[in-house]
Amino acid sequence: MASPPVAVVCIGMAGSGKTTFVQRINAHLHTAGTPPYVLNLDPAVTRVPFDANIDIRDSVNYKEVMKQYKLGPNGGILTSLNLFATKIDQVLGILEKRCLPPELQSTTTAGDVSAKTPAPPAPGKLPQHILLDTPGQIEVFVWSASGSILLSSLASSFPTVLAYIIDTPRTVSSTNTFMSNMLYALSILYKTKLPMILVFNKTDVKSEDQAVEWMRDFESFQSALRKEEEEAEMRGGSGGYMHGLVNSMSLVLEEFYNQLSVVGVSSMTGAGVDNFFEAVQAKKEEFQKEYAPELQRRREELTQERAGHREREVERLMGDMNVDVSEANRQSRSMAGKRKKEEPETVSDAEAMSDEDEESGGLVDPDDDDDEDGGEDGGLTKRYQQALRDGGAGAPSAEDASFAKPEAKTTMTKQQEMQILKLRVLVTK
Repeated sequence: MASPPVAVVCIGMAGSGKTTFVQRINAHLHTAGTPPYVLNLDPAVTRVPFDANIDIRDSVNYKEVMKQYKLGPNGGILTSLNLFATKIDQVLGILEKRCLPPELQSTTTAGDVSAKTPAPPAPGKLPQHILLDTPGQIEVFVWSASGSILLSSLASSFPTVLAYIIDTPRTVSSTNTFMSNMLYALSILYKTKLPMILVFNKTDVKSEDQAVEWMRDFESFQSALRKEEEEAEMRGGSGGYMHGLVNSMSLVLEEFYNQLSVVGVSSMTGAGVDNFFEAVQAKKEEFQKEYAPELQRRREELTQERAGHREREVERLMGDMNVDVSEANRQSRSMAGKRKKEEPETVSDAEAMSDEDEESGGLVDPDDDDDEDGGEDGGLTKRYQQALRDGGAGAPSAEDASFAKPEAKTTMTKQQEMQILKLRVLVTK
């Protein structure tokens, strides 16, 4: 069964020779007839000595990021990596399509991240290595959120190995520099939880033998430390607390050294590259045996945590929906009750409701039609006189006559006249 390629992530201090090292191992693999798939993650580099299949500069303009967000060089690199990390799903889609056998490919689809490989290679020519060159500012990549996202995403799909590049001439110049490099490598190892290879670069200038001896032989390192203390005393100074700290740390790091693979490489001449790829193969097997189960366990824990979070959100949403439905039902019943006409409980309520209906036009006075007629004065007089005759009364009095002649009245209004007429008609019946 075909196996996935191993991803080699090259990290190291600025000036340690990372980019030159990537160029050397890239040329070595091309010469061997197994060309790798190369990614450049340094947005600030002007030129790289190799052809990158995926280049962060094709997606993010480093100078434009600095200008737009008003950032310095380190802030521009960090922001560029953050922007590139938002496309990590597309990057993984391209890598799986170009580097994985069909039976190992997932359904991930590639997006618009620039990939210079035009088509998937033939099954027999799949890359066996994925090389990543990182920014010179190591802390920007290793300790940032974007760097963690890129490394964890890459390790979820491919066996991943860290190559920590060390400037050999500078490292063996003093025990303090050597210890600083070892402590930084230790912090990266426990931060990323990925297999690591210590690559002592520039061995054409200074051999790595001294550094390897300090790692493997505790007495040799103690001897070099005492020698530096004596030289400091001869110059009239003292090591102070630093030598004591380095001495204590050398005891602590003895077990750490045993977990690391160490190789010496010259990026200029190519010496030691074969030993490096042997160490990469050993770390790939270590990743599949020890690191992959741990990554799978963490992935399952994350999946369970997300599932539990979704369930809690669903329960909270259903609870909110039940409350909303109950409240809506209550308000609906309340509005229906208000719309329903209330039954009068007392005679006063009935009279009040009757008055409201009458004011709103519910009852019609039969005399209103007569009031609207043009000859309403004559009609009122005739009805009044007819009522008096039916009641056996005599001739109308002066008060009656004055009422019967509307043109003679001076103080009574038309409405008042109608009310008096109604009262007199009722009295005579």
